[in-house]
Amino acid sequence: MNNNTRIDFIYLSEQDMIRAGVTDMAACVDTMEEVFHLLHIGDYRMAGPNNDSHGAMIMFPEESPFPTMPKPTADRRMMAMPAYLGGSFCTSGVKWYGSNIANREKDLPRSILMFTLTDPDTAAPLAYMSANLLSAYRTGAVPGVGARHLARKDSRVIGLLGPGVMGRTSVAAFMAVCPEIDTIKIKGRSEKNINGFIDWVKAHYPQVTNIEVVDSEEAVVRDADIVTYCASGEVGNPDLYPMVKREWVKPGAFLAMPAPCNFDAGMEAPDIRKVLDDTGLYEAWYEEVPKPAHNVIPLVGVKFMDMLHAGKLEAKALEDLGAIVSGDSPGRKSDDEIIMMSVGGMPVEDVAWATVVYRKAVEQGIGVKLNLWDQPALK
Repeated sequence: MNNNTRIDFIYLSEQDMIRAGVTDMAACVDTMEEVFHLLHIGDYRMAGPNNDSHGAMIMFPEESPFPTMPKPTADRRMMAMPAYLGGSFCTSGVKWYGSNIANREKDLPRSILMFTLTDPDTAAPLAYMSANLLSAYRTGAVPGVGARHLARKDSRVIGLLGPGVMGRTSVAAFMAVCPEIDTIKIKGRSEKNINGFIDWVKAHYPQVTNIEVVDSEEAVVRDADIVTYCASGEVGNPDLYPMVKREWVKPGAFLAMPAPCNFDAGMEAPDIRKVLDDTGLYEAWYEEVPKPAHNVIPLVGVKFMDMLHAGKLEAKALEDLGAIVSGDSPGRKSDDEIIMMSVGGMPVEDVAWATVVYRKAVEQGIGVKLNLWDQPALK
């Protein structure tokens, strides 16, 4: 047997990723739609005994005898997010997610992410790539998939809380699937972020002729056809999470929530459709964390799970985006129904978008070729 044991892979910097199309939001939305179909039919694997875990996170103690050990401060995260995805992808990989809100004091992004794409048979690396844009675009694309199937086709107004990175990519996805949008209402923490977002919208979406800065969550939600909360914040007390009240929400609104959010009793009502981006993910989360789970994971889908286990919600009331995308459950059924979708983010999404970008990079000769070995020293 004459095996070639040489293993080469490519390194893709952030600029390489941009050249290979990582910021092509329309293509990313299409890719994520394929991901949700594969989730629905089961052609995937993530971590954990249920194959649906978000990943494995390092937990730091409040007090430690080691002065150099990191503290569990706000937005502190070190975690590995592995997955395999079948279909046209048939690849595997893992994202290393590092996050520290104090990075901003060093003029760095809150999160610094890297992704390793691997051959699912040998586990040999195919690519090692910068993943900040990869992660941001796949996260923003999911609300776009939801809007394609669940927002009114004539949606014109976006209400956005948190005009940061996640806010920008979510808006980009909405613009890709709802071409009549011409108005965005935004609430942000700082004038710098707000002005940066406004400049970005003007540069990329001249069809948006009205940008309104508002000063409350209520103003974000009222009269908006599409609502998204994308602001990070302290976790632990749902009373302090950004709120949605039923009286603020117009008939026919679609709410896509990828960040901390709470909602009032009116939004708990059975006529509010409640959609999860992947039911198994929330079941895994619920099993993994203390209860009430919404105190630990601030997403609305986790509150749905708390409601389910408290007997305040029937399981059949929770709908799955993959089933909707695949045509096994209905999309929007009327112009007046209100739909709230939770966006959790999953490593299968990273695998999918990394695979698309990697294949374009190989096709176009982008990236730096690196050698792992010609022959392994140990085998």
